[in-house]
Amino acid sequence: MHSTGKINVLAFIRLLSTTSTLVRNNLSATITTKCSTLCLNESEERIDASDQRVLSSRRVVDGIKVSPLEVLRKWGCNDDEISKLFTSRPALQRANVSQLEFKLSLLTPLGITSSDLVKIVTCRPKFFSSRIHLVLDERINYFIEVLGSKEVLRRAIIRNPSLMLYDLDEKIKPAIDFYKGLGFSQQDLVAMLMSRPTVIPRTSFNKGKLEYIHKTGVTRDSKMFKYVAAIIGVTRMETIQEKVANLEKFGLSEEEIWGLCGRCPILLTLSVEKVQRNMTFVLATMKLEARSVLKHPFLLLANLETQIRPRVDVVKRVFEMGMKPLVEDVSIATALRMSEKRFLKVYVMCHQEDVAGELMEFYEKAKNVKRLAVESKKYVRKGFPF
Repeated sequence: MHSTGKINVLAFIRLLSTTSTLVRNNLSATITTKCSTLCLNESEERIDASDQRVLSSRRVVDGIKVSPLEVLRKWGCNDDEISKLFTSRPALQRANVSQLEFKLSLLTPLGITSSDLVKIVTCRPKFFSSRIHLVLDERINYFIEVLGSKEVLRRAIIRNPSLMLYDLDEKIKPAIDFYKGLGFSQQDLVAMLMSRPTVIPRTSFNKGKLEYIHKTGVTRDSKMFKYVAAIIGVTRMETIQEKVANLEKFGLSEEEIWGLCGRCPILLTLSVEKVQRNMTFVLATMKLEARSVLKHPFLLLANLETQIRPRVDVVKRVFEMGMKPLVEDVSIATALRMSEKRFLKVYVMCHQEDVAGELMEFYEKAKNVKRLAVESKKYVRKGFPF
C-alpha cells in the first residue's frame, strides 16, 4: 500500500509536468500566431501608406489620372522644358499634384513664363518645396513699390528666386530700408538687386564698414556709390581686411588701395589667389610697377591664363622677330583691353601669311596653358620694348 502510494504520487507529478509542457507549447504557438498576424497586418498597412504616398502625386480628374507632367504641360511647359525641370529637380516627378497646381497658380499673376520657370528651378532646385505662398500678397505689393513694376519684379525673381522665400519683415525690409537710408534711389535699388542678387540676405553694416565706404572717397551723389556700398555691405569685415592687406604686400598704400576700390569696387570681389597671381605676373614678367594697376585696374580683373599671358607672349614674340604691330604707339595696357578681333588684326594678321600663321599657332598654344608656373621665369630678366 505504501509503495503504491508513492507510485501514484510520482505519476501525478509526471502528469502535471506533461500538462504544463502542453500548455506552454500551445501558449507559445498562440502568441507566435498572433504576432505573425500583427506583423503581417502592420506590414500591409505600411505598404498601403507607401502606395498612398506614391499615388498622392497623381489625381483623378474625369476618370483620368493627372500627374505632375500633365500639370506642367497644362500650365504651358513644353516637353523640353519639363525635361530640364525634372533634371534639375527629380522630386518634381513625384510632387503632390494639388500643391504643384496651387504654387504654379501663384506664379502666373507675376508674369512668370515656362522658360522663366526653368531658370528659377535650375537656380533653386528646391523652389517648389518651399512655402512661397507665405505673405505673398504683401511681399508682391512691397516689391512692386520698391522696384517700380511687376515686370522688374519678375526679372528680379528670375535672377534670385529666393526673393520669394526670404523673411519679409526680418530680412527684406531692413536691408532695403538701410540702403534707402544711404541715399539709394529706386533706380539704384533695381540696379543693385539685378547685379548683386544675394544682396538682401548677406547685407550687414556696422561702423567699420561705413568707415570703409568713406575711405574710398566716393560720395553719395556719385554713380559709383551704390556699387561701393552694395559690395562692402555684403562682404565680411575679415574678408575686406584680408584683400586690402594682400595688395599692401605688393607695395601699395592703404590710401591708394581704397582709392582704387572707389573707382573699381568690383576688385573687392576678386579672390586673394587671383590678385596674387595677376600682380606677380605684372611685376615679374611684364616688369611693370605695382602702381600700374592703379591706372589700369584691368591688369587685376582680366583672366591671366586666357587673356593677359597669351597676349603678352604674342606681343613679345612680335618684337623678338624684329617686326612691328599695325599700330606702333599702342601700349601693352591698350593691347590687353582690345577685343579679340582687334588684337589679332593689330598684332597677328597684319603680317605676311606665313608669319601670321606662325604667330596664330603660337597664340593658340599660349591660350591653352593653364598656369603661369615656371614659364613666367623666362622673362624675369628681360624688359618689354614698349
